[in-house]
Amino acid sequence: MKVAVAGGSGFLGRPLCEVYAEEGHEVVVLTRSLPPGAAEHEAGTGVPGITRHGWTPDGQIGPWAPAIEGADAVVNLAGESIAARRWSAAHKQRVHDSRVLATRSLAAAILAAARPPRVFVSSSAVGYYGFVDQSEKTEASPAGDDYLADVCRDWEAEARRASRPETRVVLLRSGIPLELDGGVLPLMAMPFRFFVGGPVASGRQAVSWIHRLDWVELVRWLAATDEAAGAFNATAPAPVTNRELSRAIAHALHRPSWLWTPAFPLRLVLGDMADALLIGGQRVVPARALSMGFSFRYPEIDQALRAIYET
Repeated sequence: MKVAVAGGSGFLGRPLCEVYAEEGHEVVVLTRSLPPGAAEHEAGTGVPGITRHGWTPDGQIGPWAPAIEGADAVVNLAGESIAARRWSAAHKQRVHDSRVLATRSLAAAILAAARPPRVFVSSSAVGYYGFVDQSEKTEASPAGDDYLADVCRDWEAEARRASRPETRVVLLRSGIPLELDGGVLPLMAMPFRFFVGGPVASGRQAVSWIHRLDWVELVRWLAATDEAAGAFNATAPAPVTNRELSRAIAHALHRPSWLWTPAFPLRLVLGDMADALLIGGQRVVPARALSMGFSFRYPEIDQALRAIYET
């Protein structure tokens, strides 16, 4: 099988590519670190292994497009980090454009391909549902009306353009992936390591999370399941409150969870990013994956953190 992954060098893309390569599949990684059209086999990944192809995700088809020709699956994880810096107007625009233009480029290449992929799995996020209403959200719930919801709506609209009789489109609305070597967990755990951890803001805001291994396996399952199309929430079945997450991290690290962090200094330092990523929240459940028989290895937060910190 041939799998093409845009954003395959990041926190989520790297383990996904490694699993496919270890099983003997051909993996193509689209990366901005090489000139468009250039290719470089990644040493130590075997044959066919992982080959990196340079691309420019500018909304157009480029000399990189032949790299996805004949792929069985294309996975889109491209986009600038949301939390890389304070949310200025310029950064918000970069976040939006990096997702929309990359997805537009991939969709155009898929539509132009003589041998299109069977499936296009395109990343989105639970930010689609907004950050105010704490009621339970499934894939049938409507979009929110804030900045991240707008980004996700535009992002998904570009992915849907790739739909054709030969290609089904999966929209992957990811929650917060947890693992030791990246993402937000190391930052969240740092105060607890120094005995100053605890809930943030009210502590009642919901956190929709997923163990990274479950995220990888869900993507692979969606790519392989012919009946899977449309939106899927990539979250664990049991979302938690911020207070419950704080207690679980403290328990896993054998630390107390007692120091409350009020909302005001977070807003002062982070601006409106604090409301979207720390103070607000969403209670999102993977209703469609569960109804179709996907089994989560780590459905509960204590299970997930125990596995992460005891390995």
